Amino acid sequence: MKIYQTNEIRNLALLGNAGLGKTTLAESMLFEGGVINRRGDVSQKNTVSDYHEIEHDRGSSVFSTVLYTEWLGKKINIIDTPGADDFIGGVISALHVVDTGLMLINAQHGVETGTEIIWRHSEKLKKPIVFVVNQLDNEHSNFDKSLEDIKQSFGKKVVVVQYPVNQGTEFNAVVDVLLMKMYKWGAEGGKPEIIDIPESEIEKAKELNGILIEAAAENDEELMEIFFEKESLSEDQMRSGIRKGLIKRDLFPVFCVSAKKNMGVRRLMEFLGNVAPTPDQMPSPITKDGKEVKCDVAGPVSLFIFKNTIEPHLGEVLYFKVMSGSVTEGLDLINTVKQSKERLSQLFLVAGKNRTKIEKLVAGDIGATVKLKETKTNHTLNEKSADWAFPEMKFPAPKFRTAIKVVNESDDEKLGEVLHRMHEEDPTVILEYSKELKQLILHGQGEFHLNTVKWHLETIHKIQTEFIAPKIPYRETITKSAQADYRHKKQSGGSGQFGEVHMFIEPHEEGKPDPISYKFGDKEIKVSVRNKEEIPLAWGGKLVFYNCIVGGVIDTRFMPAILKGLMEKMEEGPLTGSYARDIRVSVYDGKMHPVDSNEISFKLAGAKAFSDAFKKAGPKILEPIYDMEVLVPSDRMGDVMSDLQGRRAIISGMSSEKGFEKIMAKVPLAEVGKYSTALSSLTNGRATFSMKFAEYSPVSHEIQDELLKAYEAEQED
Repeated sequence: MKIYQTNEIRNLALLGNAGLGKTTLAESMLFEGGVINRRGDVSQKNTVSDYHEIEHDRGSSVFSTVLYTEWLGKKINIIDTPGADDFIGGVISALHVVDTGLMLINAQHGVETGTEIIWRHSEKLKKPIVFVVNQLDNEHSNFDKSLEDIKQSFGKKVVVVQYPVNQGTEFNAVVDVLLMKMYKWGAEGGKPEIIDIPESEIEKAKELNGILIEAAAENDEELMEIFFEKESLSEDQMRSGIRKGLIKRDLFPVFCVSAKKNMGVRRLMEFLGNVAPTPDQMPSPITKDGKEVKCDVAGPVSLFIFKNTIEPHLGEVLYFKVMSGSVTEGLDLINTVKQSKERLSQLFLVAGKNRTKIEKLVAGDIGATVKLKETKTNHTLNEKSADWAFPEMKFPAPKFRTAIKVVNESDDEKLGEVLHRMHEEDPTVILEYSKELKQLILHGQGEFHLNTVKWHLETIHKIQTEFIAPKIPYRETITKSAQADYRHKKQSGGSGQFGEVHMFIEPHEEGKPDPISYKFGDKEIKVSVRNKEEIPLAWGGKLVFYNCIVGGVIDTRFMPAILKGLMEKMEEGPLTGSYARDIRVSVYDGKMHPVDSNEISFKLAGAKAFSDAFKKAGPKILEPIYDMEVLVPSDRMGDVMSDLQGRRAIISGMSSEKGFEKIMAKVPLAEVGKYSTALSSLTNGRATFSMKFAEYSPVSHEIQDELLKAYEAEQED
């Protein structure tokens, strides 16, 4: 196959909500470019993209799929992305390496669900967008309404390049106002007949052509001068202006296709080859240490790994973009993360599960390799003369969590290995073992996302699993001071055990002065601090430990043992077994035996005295509170607000953001278990949310009583 140069390469992502025909459009693009000789069909489960078993099972894209085609001397790399928000990781990784996004719009429904969400990601990454109105052959298609939706959702910089002449079941023609020609297709689509615009459409076409010319001219001062002088631009000048507008996100062209009938696809590919920016025309990426890396074939070799998969009979496949230089088979590169050497023994062009060997890829191109030792997604590979490391792709925080366990204990180790590999393939799948909760917790972007993980475990890897409700990481603390003492005494022949500890406990507050006295009943007991230890706790908060022993009633060598006993109780709080936090302990008295006292005796005495004091000190259970931001269409605002209030949320603010209402709220983690599913149901999938930990806050008396009863029942069981 030909080695394409940087100026001959176009990198595209097919974007938008599920069910828009992205996979069908990709199929037509590959067919027109000769990569396949027959177009597959999603319903027949034989498309080049969507080739995984689960995609056949679900009837929609779950993974992003890397493809390529050739057209008029250009190589077009395509990444077909999933539309469901649960699989947003594939969209984000694609947007990091492409130079243009094709945002599909269903001509029947206009702007939908995930399209608005995906737009925001393209906006963050500053990627050019071309709108493609698909399914114009459907009897309910409405191009004008779809165009109105696009402009309302994404602004006035949306400009028509094509519009349909006869949308609906008879659709077979569009007017192209860039070339000022009409394209007309036969029943089989494919190559169009290019004819003059009919008289009935010429006035409308001229008006839209004028708008397009003006939009193209606005992006270049020189073009503006020509436009003012001649009131027109040449075709090449318009292409230049549109390209500059695309790069600056100041112009968003609209095209028309019927991907299923292969109408409009060739003209779209021609436009992309002539106008869409090449990799070296886009802003240069910046490394972690602020260096600009130009997309230059003459530069040092540098690759960025944006995706990896495990393929049957092949092993691990790693997908990369050549950021600089040109890469050839047998080249040795350095992994900047692992500081290890990797040899690229094979290079491939990829079209779904089909791979074509190639000897060389140049700056800006996308390809794949196999069987690297330590390289994973987000890693940079360089030749020795370069020390670049590109920033890692940032994925959204998890929105859904569940505990997972195997049905057969013999699969326990295998489960961990498989989930680790799944995280490498999809970084939005996150696994953690919670020592605190004693559960294996699986995090993802939604319930559907994690159900897909379960499908893989059970269908592909034959590991039967079950999801169970994850426990909530509560905390325990106290609200007032209390005193307790405990004598541990054990005699069973020979040396016994003896240790007695008297202590005060009280809430810890930053900046609070060290204690000098405590009230105990009618008495006031003065204390003298001999030593103070502040222990930051791994789970948040502090334990402050004061040694206030005078007169040697407890030997100094036993104080670490008392502290160890306290820490064991801090790790398993007296109320519900949750971590305790923010407590001051003053050990002020006690007794020891010259023979029977030892470390274990004082550890046990300290733990028991602490537990007794804790229960008398106004104990309180704290729950984790999360800051949540919900972006919701204004027409669903009331439903979402009511639902949040039913989840004990406290609304902290509201604002508007590009057609959406933003709700800021503080919500208990205990109330957001299946929030992603509920929000999707309330808004037909049009809303999205993010959340991050904010603080711990006391639960109500009613909830505390429920938690205590549940813990007692669990202990009895």
